[in-house]
Amino acid sequence: MATPLTAAKLLKALRDEGLKVVEHRSWRTHNRNHKGPWGPLHGVMIHHTVTSGTAASVELCYNGHSTLPGPLCHGVIAKDGSVHLVGNGRANHAGLGDDEVLRAVIGESALPADNEANTDGNRHFYGFEAVNLGDGKDPWPAAQLEAIEKAAAAVCRAHGWSHRSVIGHLEWQPGKIDPRGFTMESMRGRVKERLAAGPGTPSPPPKPPVAYEPFPGAAFFAAGRRSAIITAMGKRLVAEGCGRYEVGPGPAWSDADRASYAAWQRKLGYTGGDADGTPGKTSWDRLKVPNV
Repeated sequence: MATPLTAAKLLKALRDEGLKVVEHRSWRTHNRNHKGPWGPLHGVMIHHTVTSGTAASVELCYNGHSTLPGPLCHGVIAKDGSVHLVGNGRANHAGLGDDEVLRAVIGESALPADNEANTDGNRHFYGFEAVNLGDGKDPWPAAQLEAIEKAAAAVCRAHGWSHRSVIGHLEWQPGKIDPRGFTMESMRGRVKERLAAGPGTPSPPPKPPVAYEPFPGAAFFAAGRRSAIITAMGKRLVAEGCGRYEVGPGPAWSDADRASYAAWQRKLGYTGGDADGTPGKTSWDRLKVPNV
């Protein structure tokens, strides 16, 4: 719980974190405070705009539209990593959400599923809109992801919050999908590292993408076959809750491996002969067995 930051303190916190901040029009006094209370504050909520282009997105978030007046957030995060401040105070960004989620944010604990819309989120959250179409195809440049990380960390640092005070709209209000294109768990991990490192610390270079074993063909999985790939497969099956091993998994293809893989196939929706425990390319690709 915290008293909202003043406009000057919010601006300083963002800049101290190393962000390029653009002050848009009269953002310092632009708010919806006449429609309800602003505070106490408990966290930071991340959204995507469903728009393209910085200028148009910033104007939309400042003005809003006929059914939802602006500001629609506090800051708009562009693809180049710049943060455009459009409001200070209550903003129309969070809407009604789940009271159990709010309690988890306050307690900085694991989030429950959001299945109710009974609590005023506009009162309790800072909101950042990131420019993205939200179609799962529009890219998230590294500079933009870093700016989301920095903006969330800046607010958390100013209030003494942990990374668990950062949530996505999809974790707050049933039916929402934003932000789409990265996971909030991964973003909270980035915020956690930044808070530990100190303000203004450059982000570490992105980790290389994980490489996965290509499907070796159904004939590979024959009785007596021994391979580190089979051990890696078994570990993934256990992680997916499909392990049927009394001991292991190990490198030798066994009945336990077949039973475990059949459980994975059933988890994917296969039935009958399509869930016989012999790996196929589609189910293998979805299992994502790491290179060994």
